[in-house]
Amino acid sequence: GRGILNPNEVGCGAMLCEAYSDHWGGHHTGFHCPRLSDPPDLSFCCWLGEGLGLKQCCPRSQYHNSMNSSQTGTRVNSKEPVYRLTVVLLYGSLVLVLMLVDFLWFCRARGLSLDDHDSIVPTICTSLIQNPGALKEEGNTLFNAGDMQGALCFYTKALKLSHSQAESAVLHRNRSACYLKLEDYTKAEADASKALDADPGDVKARFRRAQALQKLGRLNEAFLDAQRCAQMEPTNNTFKEMLRLLGAQSQKKVTIQMSSTDARVQQMFSLLLDPSAQPSDRQKAAQNLVVLSREEAGAEQIFRNDGVKLIQSLLGSNQEEVVLSALRTLVGLCTGHQSRTMAIVNELGMEQLCGVMGSGASAVSLAACHLLQVMFEALTEGMNREIRGKDEAILPEPSRELRSMLRHLVEMMPASSVSGPGRDSAINLLVKQVPRKSQRNPDNSLTLWVIDQGLKKILEVAGTVPEMSEGPPLTDNSHMSCSVLLSKLYDDLKSDAERENFNKLCEEYVQHHFGRPGLESKLRAIQTVSVLLQGPSDVGNRTLEMSGMMDAVISLCASEVVCHQQVAVEALIHAAGKAKRASFITANGVALLKDLYKKSENDQIRVRALVGLCKLGSAGGTDFSMKQFAEGSTLKLAKQCRKWLCNESLPPTSRRWAIEGLAYLTFDADVKEDLVEDRNALQAMFQLSEDKTVLFAVGSTLVNCTNSYDVDKPDPQMVELAKYAKQHVPEEHPKDAHSFVEKRLMKLLEAGVVSALVCMGKQESPALTETCRECIARVFLALVERQEDRGTVVAQGGGKALLPLVSESTDVGKTKAAQALAKITITSNPEIAFPGERIYEVVRPLVSLLTLDCTLLQNFESLMALTNLAGISERLRQKIIKEKAVPKVEGYMFEEHELVRAAATECMCNLVLSTEVQQLYVATGNDRLKLLVLYSGEEDERLRKAAAGTLAMLTAEQPELCARIPGTTSHWLEILQALLLSDSLELRHRGVVVMLNLMQAEKSLAETLMESEALEILSVLAKSTEQSPISRAAQHCLDKAIEYGIIKKPEEGGEGNEP
Repeated sequence: GRGILNPNEVGCGAMLCEAYSDHWGGHHTGFHCPRLSDPPDLSFCCWLGEGLGLKQCCPRSQYHNSMNSSQTGTRVNSKEPVYRLTVVLLYGSLVLVLMLVDFLWFCRARGLSLDDHDSIVPTICTSLIQNPGALKEEGNTLFNAGDMQGALCFYTKALKLSHSQAESAVLHRNRSACYLKLEDYTKAEADASKALDADPGDVKARFRRAQALQKLGRLNEAFLDAQRCAQMEPTNNTFKEMLRLLGAQSQKKVTIQMSSTDARVQQMFSLLLDPSAQPSDRQKAAQNLVVLSREEAGAEQIFRNDGVKLIQSLLGSNQEEVVLSALRTLVGLCTGHQSRTMAIVNELGMEQLCGVMGSGASAVSLAACHLLQVMFEALTEGMNREIRGKDEAILPEPSRELRSMLRHLVEMMPASSVSGPGRDSAINLLVKQVPRKSQRNPDNSLTLWVIDQGLKKILEVAGTVPEMSEGPPLTDNSHMSCSVLLSKLYDDLKSDAERENFNKLCEEYVQHHFGRPGLESKLRAIQTVSVLLQGPSDVGNRTLEMSGMMDAVISLCASEVVCHQQVAVEALIHAAGKAKRASFITANGVALLKDLYKKSENDQIRVRALVGLCKLGSAGGTDFSMKQFAEGSTLKLAKQCRKWLCNESLPPTSRRWAIEGLAYLTFDADVKEDLVEDRNALQAMFQLSEDKTVLFAVGSTLVNCTNSYDVDKPDPQMVELAKYAKQHVPEEHPKDAHSFVEKRLMKLLEAGVVSALVCMGKQESPALTETCRECIARVFLALVERQEDRGTVVAQGGGKALLPLVSESTDVGKTKAAQALAKITITSNPEIAFPGERIYEVVRPLVSLLTLDCTLLQNFESLMALTNLAGISERLRQKIIKEKAVPKVEGYMFEEHELVRAAATECMCNLVLSTEVQQLYVATGNDRLKLLVLYSGEEDERLRKAAAGTLAMLTAEQPELCARIPGTTSHWLEILQALLLSDSLELRHRGVVVMLNLMQAEKSLAETLMESEALEILSVLAKSTEQSPISRAAQHCLDKAIEYGIIKKPEEGGEGNEP
């Protein structure tokens, strides 16, 4: 009731008197009743009296009288609301009239009339959708009016229709402006970058990118863009002001960052230099210094504040954790920074760094090895691009520091003060840094320098017998590491003269020790030969053929001294590497090895003799007819190897030799069957695979068990000719048949072979050679042969483990790993098998299979895998295009093999979703479109589906191609009609979509189609009782023909369409 009271009325509410104005314009604040000065019964609010216009607190009775008076007043003054309603109605009518006038003006501007009201909106939309220029203008209008979302929509639609690179660049630039207004700076930067990719001289796009980068906090990049804008338009004050502002912001950011970092660095330094500080506090300070060094600002502050001297003092600490922190801090300082690395090398000196690496602590040695690795990379590869731009002019050539580092590493080889782990780390560094990374690089000067200065020092380590008093301390891995280093150096030589020099130096060293009096010198010579046989075997064979060497080996096998026997037996084992040498040793040494195996009381001798017998027994390889021993002998040897392998009470060295024996014996299929049945032996072998020295042996054993080695199957006619000529013909063991191999693979999977392979691939050791990686890749390929097993391999980390193998293996190993990736990608969801960014790493290996050197099966599987990837996202398609796969895919579309040809066409079907690939078909002067039309009429249904699907997408995305289809072949109409009449619903659907695209593109094409039998076929398809995509598309074709006026709309109950 309060809403209709006036000052002449009395009641206005209970308990609360609201604020009001009196007749004289005075304002009165509200108050609650009763007030402090009122009696308690005055708890209601009333007007003071008629004509006074004031409020007061009153009793209940007076309030009710006021309410009655209020109701009477309401009826008397009821005309006032009516007057107000009339005003509202008049105002609304005026607004409607103005809107109608505006709409009529809009229609007149576009030549429309109200009689066409049913087609006004479709006509407008059609005219805009088909014209990117009109869409852009509408977007500009909305942008100027402040409607950013509307402008964004129009620019986006125009981009989809635009075929001009210049026009697309302008649209990207305009859309970037919209995103800037909408404060979506990431998209603004992306669109401006796309505009600049098309036109680097677009100053507006560059300025907008600078604005976006500024908002994103990427001030350095923004400054470069603003600087470029100012260079292009020197008189533009806006660019100058932005440049000044960005400079100030960058300086402020750097100052804040540096001051904050400087304070933290000083705090850490204070703790480390305080002798009274607690050891735990100093240790924490050292760890915090590591964290700071990983940031560029922190690394620079540490370096500038004489942090290297402090770190130098920490390297002499007795606390291992403090030394580790000091080494890790140096890693942060050197990573990717050549100038700091050179300064640190000169200040610390290689003597101290090599001394730390040669210390007894294994963890410290590994950390120092990692530091030197980072230093090598910084000196050889240079600094990061941003840093190099500032310092390149003042940096001297780092070759002096590199030679100094290599010299100290070589000098560590024979030094008795260097620990075994430290020596292994030095060998590891030489393996990684000295040989060329690629044979295309003609400069092998580092290798020649190491051979000239340090080959004899390396041979001293190779010839050291640990059980003898002389020689530096070694680990179990040292001899294997030396073999790898010698092999790498020998393989890096380019000419016969260089290889001959290498042979000469090795022969001189061996002859020097073998010719000296005393047994220890001869043992050193034999040990050196043994290491050479494991590494550069050609060199080892030449030294083994030296006068008296083989006789000395055989005679020492009969020595009563265990150490002498051990060296001789190992040399005998490694000497039996080739069939020629094996036959000689079989005739001269088998009886000796058997005696050692049966009569020796030392297990280390027995297991080595056993491996020698295993190696000789397997000299025939997989040839079932070439057996060196009697039937059943190899099974007995294998059984003993498995027994030793599972015996945890034996030392690890003896168990490792048992794996070596199995690596040879598993050429025999009977041995393979027994091994995969022995779950305990498999588990023991997988457990020992963590040992670096047996990586190749485990890999070889698994390759043999899975039959993943290459087998050249002879031509059957040649086999018959060989039999006729009584020549030897290799025979396959019956248990090497496919069914047996498949069962062995299943048992290996159940035993956990995938996890073992993953761990083997992660090893950081010279023993993990490219050949070892090839073995791992071969086994993986065998494991994913069956589709049912691929999920298991992926779930246990096999997909991730394969990625490094495609870049760090032999050429054969890379191909095998890439093929395994292809098999996984074909049948598994690639986004699950290779999550995140890992999926993009799969593309390059797959493309590498599209070469003539690979088999047709590898080509086919690669195309299938790329088809799956191309269907996932535009970013993946761009990655495939960037790897230059499109020309290769097009080449395989002409392949004679129908499966490969169809797979290539399917891959192209997904690739044409990218505008770049579409433009290849839009370009004139090629037969790409013709090939698709012809393939759509082939007999191979798979090929027809792929070609017709590609044609359907191309004609939808690029309507201009429709007019060119009749010119591809005179049979184009027959081919399309055949698609419509196909028994395959998929082919029929593709045909109808192509028809619809042609009719929508040009009226003349629609007339040509409707004059043919296509009209009758489409009419039948449109009458289908089921509302399928085919019937709906066919009906759209007929509707389009009616719209063009080519055919008449059928009357109700009519029999069809009449032209």
